Amino acid sequence: MKKQILSGVFLLLFHLETSAQTATFKGEVIDDQISIGYGVTTGDVDGDGKPDILLADKKEIVWYKNPGEKTGKWIRYVIAKDLTEQDNVCIAARDIDGDGKVEVAVGAQWNPSETKNSKQSGAVFYLAPGDNRTELWQPVRLHHEVTIHRMHWVKKTDETFQLVVLPLHGEGNANGVGAGVKMIAFDVPENRKGLWGYDLVETDMHMTHNFQPMEVPGRFAGLAVGSKEGVQVFLNGVDGWAPSGNWMVPGQGVGEIRMGTLGKNQLFSATVEPMHGNSLVVYSKDNRTVLTDKMKEGHALACADFFGQGRDQIVVGWRNPNVADIMGVRMFVGMDAEGKKWQEYSLDDKIKIACEDLTVSDLDGDGDLDVVASGRSTHNVVIYWNQSK
Repeated sequence: MKKQILSGVFLLLFHLETSAQTATFKGEVIDDQISIGYGVTTGDVDGDGKPDILLADKKEIVWYKNPGEKTGKWIRYVIAKDLTEQDNVCIAARDIDGDGKVEVAVGAQWNPSETKNSKQSGAVFYLAPGDNRTELWQPVRLHHEVTIHRMHWVKKTDETFQLVVLPLHGEGNANGVGAGVKMIAFDVPENRKGLWGYDLVETDMHMTHNFQPMEVPGRFAGLAVGSKEGVQVFLNGVDGWAPSGNWMVPGQGVGEIRMGTLGKNQLFSATVEPMHGNSLVVYSKDNRTVLTDKMKEGHALACADFFGQGRDQIVVGWRNPNVADIMGVRMFVGMDAEGKKWQEYSLDDKIKIACEDLTVSDLDGDGDLDVVASGRSTHNVVIYWNQSK
């Protein structure tokens, strides 16, 4: 009887170890002439029901129209250009009013070494579209702090939206020392071409490279902010945004932060450590698991369920050749229920990409998520089509 039980346990463990989904993707370059590709995202720009691709490039903000079929051509349109003397650096796109078309905000005047002069460092714009969204949009300049770096449209518990913007440094900060970063939370006015009210949120954090919205409709709105000191959670309450005192990752420098699920209400956090770091790390319950330490300047991260498994996989990208002269995008597929074992896959090694940013969306409407990545020194935008079924 004991042998039968042990045999059954062995077979169950064998099944768990060998039943993970194989990641199969095919890359397609839709633009090989971008400058840097600081930020990439997706959303329906023209209201045709298909997600388009939006890019914050060095001096232009552009979108690529979804052709509706894999063999079609992604047509490029310029939304804005030469907004500031310095580079654009980030973009946020989301339908915040339910009309089926995204609203777009961007960060510009990227000058990370200038932390004292706000005229020379940092800029935030809401881009107001005209009737024809293929033409230039009107930039509406909003308040900014120095070294604007990342932004998201965030849904609060009352179903209204805010534009939350995160600088890299605090005012006067030098090498991650000095004043803490002030996060900006903008309220969306009825007249979006007018004045935007805002709150400044003291973080007491330094070198805050990226952040992740956490939204539970009607119940919870939070932000996980990655920094030199680790990852801290900020909550939205009656008095606005404030630090919760809960550190998801304490004492570890973090550049990128995303959250995912292992299924059965078990969550995990994925990070790139440190800022522009070499390690992809997963935190689950009391576990800290390093999935790889072979990257060089890890700079892009996403967690999503690409295979309909009820649990998320991790996609990560880095932008400089590592010791093996490799750069690009990798996927990690979970092999156990605790988040300790992961299998690494390349999405498409035939295409070189110095990954600056990436995002996830079902671009062809087949029910499977695809990956979109922008390449810094490779000057390309690549779609990795999910062919894993």
